[in-house]
Amino acid sequence: MNWLKDLYDWVLNWSNSKWGAFALFALAFTEASFFPIPPDVLLIALCLGVKSRSFYYVAICSLGSALGAVFGYSIGYFLWWSEANEFSRFATFFFNTIPGFSTEIFFDIKQKYEEWNFWVIFISGFTPIPFKVFTVSAGAFNINFTLFLIASLVARSARFLIIGSLIWKFGEPIKSFIDKYFNILAFLFSFILIGSFFIIKYLL
Repeated sequence: MNWLKDLYDWVLNWSNSKWGAFALFALAFTEASFFPIPPDVLLIALCLGVKSRSFYYVAICSLGSALGAVFGYSIGYFLWWSEANEFSRFATFFFNTIPGFSTEIFFDIKQKYEEWNFWVIFISGFTPIPFKVFTVSAGAFNINFTLFLIASLVARSARFLIIGSLIWKFGEPIKSFIDKYFNILAFLFSFILIGSFFIIKYLL
Protein backbone atom coordinates (compact mmCIF):
# COMPACT_ATOMS: atom_id res chain seq x y z
CA MET A 1 0.00 0.00 0.00
CA ASN A 2 2.29 2.74 -1.28
CA TRP A 3 -0.43 5.35 -0.97
CA LEU A 4 -0.67 4.66 2.76
CA LYS A 5 3.11 5.04 3.19
CA ASP A 6 3.00 8.31 1.23
CA LEU A 7 0.14 9.50 3.43
CA TYR A 8 2.13 8.57 6.55
CA ASP A 9 5.14 10.58 5.31
CA TRP A 10 2.89 13.52 4.46
CA VAL A 11 1.53 13.52 8.01
CA LEU A 12 5.03 13.46 9.49
CA ASN A 13 6.10 16.43 7.35
CA TRP A 14 3.68 18.61 9.33
CA SER A 15 5.96 18.29 12.36
CA ASN A 16 8.37 20.68 10.61
CA SER A 17 5.68 23.25 9.89
CA LYS A 18 4.57 26.24 11.94
CA TRP A 19 1.09 24.76 11.52
CA GLY A 20 2.09 21.55 13.27
CA ALA A 21 -0.27 22.02 16.24
CA PHE A 22 -3.20 22.77 13.94
CA ALA A 23 -2.34 19.72 11.82
CA LEU A 24 -2.25 17.60 14.97
CA PHE A 25 -5.73 18.75 15.98
CA ALA A 26 -7.06 18.10 12.46
CA LEU A 27 -5.42 14.67 12.33
CA ALA A 28 -6.77 13.64 15.74
CA PHE A 29 -10.24 14.83 14.72
CA THR A 30 -10.36 13.07 11.35
CA GLU A 31 -8.72 9.85 12.58
CA ALA A 32 -11.57 9.37 15.04
CA SER A 33 -14.05 9.28 12.16
CA PHE A 34 -12.47 8.33 8.83
CA PHE A 35 -8.74 9.13 8.35
CA PRO A 36 -6.45 6.05 8.32
CA ILE A 37 -3.31 7.47 10.00
CA PRO A 38 -3.37 7.66 13.84
CA PRO A 39 -2.36 10.99 15.44
CA ASP A 40 0.29 9.27 17.57
CA VAL A 41 2.91 9.58 14.82
CA LEU A 42 2.60 13.37 14.59
CA LEU A 43 2.22 13.75 18.35
CA ILE A 44 5.52 11.92 18.92
CA ALA A 45 7.31 13.99 16.28
CA LEU A 46 6.04 17.30 17.68
CA CYS A 47 6.87 16.34 21.27
CA LEU A 48 10.38 15.32 20.24
CA GLY A 49 10.80 18.65 18.44
CA VAL A 50 9.94 20.73 21.54
CA LYS A 51 9.85 18.55 24.66
CA SER A 52 8.74 21.41 26.88
CA ARG A 53 5.48 21.64 24.89
CA SER A 54 4.69 17.93 25.12
CA PHE A 55 1.66 18.36 27.38
CA TYR A 56 0.37 21.21 25.22
CA TYR A 57 0.39 18.87 22.24
CA VAL A 58 -1.24 16.14 24.34
CA ALA A 59 -4.11 18.52 25.19
CA ILE A 60 -4.59 19.51 21.54
CA CYS A 61 -4.54 15.88 20.43
CA SER A 62 -6.99 14.82 23.15
CA LEU A 63 -9.46 17.60 22.35
CA GLY A 64 -9.28 16.92 18.62
CA SER A 65 -9.83 13.21 19.14
CA ALA A 66 -12.80 13.74 21.48
CA LEU A 67 -14.51 16.11 19.05
CA GLY A 68 -13.70 13.74 16.19
CA ALA A 69 -15.31 10.94 18.17
CA VAL A 70 -18.50 13.01 18.36
CA PHE A 71 -18.32 13.51 14.61
CA GLY A 72 -17.81 9.77 14.08
CA TYR A 73 -20.78 9.05 16.36
CA SER A 74 -22.87 11.46 14.27
CA ILE A 75 -21.90 9.66 11.07
CA GLY A 76 -23.15 6.38 12.50
CA TYR A 77 -26.26 7.89 14.05
CA PHE A 78 -27.48 9.97 11.11
CA LEU A 79 -25.95 8.44 7.97
CA TRP A 80 -25.44 4.72 8.53
CA TRP A 81 -28.88 3.22 7.90
CA SER A 82 -31.30 3.54 5.01
CA GLU A 83 -35.05 3.93 5.46
CA ALA A 84 -35.32 0.17 5.01
CA ASN A 85 -32.97 -0.26 8.01
CA GLU A 86 -30.19 -1.58 5.77
CA PHE A 87 -26.72 -0.19 5.20
CA SER A 88 -26.91 3.17 3.43
CA ARG A 89 -24.81 4.04 0.39
CA PHE A 90 -22.63 6.06 2.72
CA ALA A 91 -22.05 3.03 4.97
CA THR A 92 -21.25 0.87 1.95
CA PHE A 93 -18.73 3.48 0.81
CA PHE A 94 -17.05 3.30 4.23
CA PHE A 95 -16.88 -0.48 4.14
CA ASN A 96 -15.37 -0.46 0.66
CA THR A 97 -13.00 2.47 1.09
CA ILE A 98 -11.91 3.19 4.66
CA PRO A 99 -9.17 0.86 6.02
CA GLY A 100 -10.27 -0.99 9.14
CA PHE A 101 -13.98 -1.13 8.32
CA SER A 102 -15.70 -4.42 7.56
CA THR A 103 -19.17 -5.79 8.22
CA GLU A 104 -17.68 -8.62 10.29
CA ILE A 105 -15.85 -6.27 12.65
CA PHE A 106 -18.85 -3.95 12.72
CA PHE A 107 -21.29 -6.58 14.01
CA ASP A 108 -18.67 -8.09 16.31
CA ILE A 109 -18.36 -4.69 17.98
CA LYS A 110 -22.15 -4.53 18.28
CA GLN A 111 -22.08 -7.74 20.31
CA LYS A 112 -19.34 -6.35 22.53
CA TYR A 113 -21.34 -3.16 23.08
CA GLU A 114 -24.29 -5.24 24.24
CA GLU A 115 -22.08 -7.07 26.75
CA TRP A 116 -19.74 -4.33 28.01
CA ASN A 117 -21.01 -0.93 26.83
CA PHE A 118 -18.80 1.73 28.51
CA TRP A 119 -15.75 -0.53 28.75
CA VAL A 120 -15.71 -1.32 25.05
CA ILE A 121 -15.41 2.36 24.23
CA PHE A 122 -12.80 2.86 26.94
CA ILE A 123 -10.60 -0.03 25.80
CA SER A 124 -10.99 1.00 22.15
CA GLY A 125 -8.96 4.11 22.94
CA PHE A 126 -5.93 1.88 23.52
CA THR A 127 -6.27 -0.97 21.03
CA PRO A 128 -4.61 -1.15 17.59
CA ILE A 129 -8.11 -1.48 16.07
CA PRO A 130 -8.92 1.86 14.38
CA PHE A 131 -10.79 4.10 16.83
CA LYS A 132 -13.11 5.26 14.05
CA VAL A 133 -14.65 1.78 13.87
CA PHE A 134 -15.86 2.18 17.45
CA THR A 135 -17.03 5.78 17.16
CA VAL A 136 -19.10 5.22 14.03
CA SER A 137 -20.55 1.93 15.28
CA ALA A 138 -21.47 3.57 18.61
CA GLY A 139 -23.66 6.04 16.73
CA ALA A 140 -25.05 3.38 14.40
CA PHE A 141 -26.11 1.22 17.35
CA ASN A 142 -27.36 4.20 19.39
CA ILE A 143 -25.00 3.74 22.34
CA ASN A 144 -25.66 6.14 25.22
CA PHE A 145 -24.01 9.35 24.04
CA THR A 146 -22.98 10.68 27.46
CA LEU A 147 -21.21 7.44 28.37
CA PHE A 148 -19.65 7.36 24.92
CA LEU A 149 -18.27 10.88 25.22
CA ILE A 150 -16.88 10.35 28.73
CA ALA A 151 -15.24 7.04 27.80
CA SER A 152 -13.77 8.48 24.60
CA LEU A 153 -12.36 11.56 26.29
CA VAL A 154 -10.84 9.64 29.21
CA ALA A 155 -9.39 6.82 27.11
CA ARG A 156 -7.89 8.94 24.35
CA SER A 157 -6.55 11.53 26.78
CA ALA A 158 -4.89 8.77 28.80
CA ARG A 159 -3.38 7.25 25.67
CA PHE A 160 -1.88 10.54 24.48
CA LEU A 161 -0.79 11.50 27.99
CA ILE A 162 1.23 8.29 28.28
CA ILE A 163 2.98 9.07 25.00
CA GLY A 164 3.59 12.73 25.85
CA SER A 165 4.88 11.89 29.33
CA LEU A 166 7.33 9.30 28.01
CA ILE A 167 8.68 11.72 25.39
CA TRP A 168 8.89 14.56 27.93
CA LYS A 169 10.79 12.37 30.38
CA PHE A 170 13.08 10.33 28.12
CA GLY A 171 13.17 12.12 24.76
CA GLU A 172 14.46 10.48 21.57
CA PRO A 173 15.69 7.19 23.16
CA ILE A 174 12.12 6.23 24.07
CA LYS A 175 10.72 6.62 20.53
CA SER A 176 11.66 3.15 19.27
CA PHE A 177 10.33 1.65 22.52
CA ILE A 178 6.97 3.39 22.01
CA ASP A 179 6.79 2.29 18.37
CA LYS A 180 7.44 -1.33 19.31
CA TYR A 181 5.63 -1.83 22.62
CA PHE A 182 3.09 0.96 23.12
CA ASN A 183 -0.02 -1.00 22.12
CA ILE A 184 0.93 -3.79 24.54
CA LEU A 185 1.61 -1.37 27.39
CA ALA A 186 -1.57 0.60 26.72
CA PHE A 187 -3.67 -2.55 26.70
CA LEU A 188 -2.10 -3.71 29.98
CA PHE A 189 -2.77 -0.28 31.47
CA SER A 190 -6.46 -0.43 30.52
CA PHE A 191 -6.71 -4.03 31.74
CA ILE A 192 -5.25 -3.10 35.14
CA LEU A 193 -7.48 -0.03 35.41
CA ILE A 194 -10.64 -1.97 34.57
CA GLY A 195 -9.62 -4.77 36.92
CA SER A 196 -9.17 -2.24 39.69
CA PHE A 197 -12.71 -0.92 39.20
CA PHE A 198 -14.15 -4.41 39.44
CA ILE A 199 -12.10 -5.20 42.54
CA ILE A 200 -13.28 -2.00 44.25
CA LYS A 201 -16.87 -2.76 43.25
CA TYR A 202 -16.56 -6.30 44.64
CA LEU A 203 -15.00 -5.15 47.92
CA LEU A 204 -17.61 -2.48 48.45
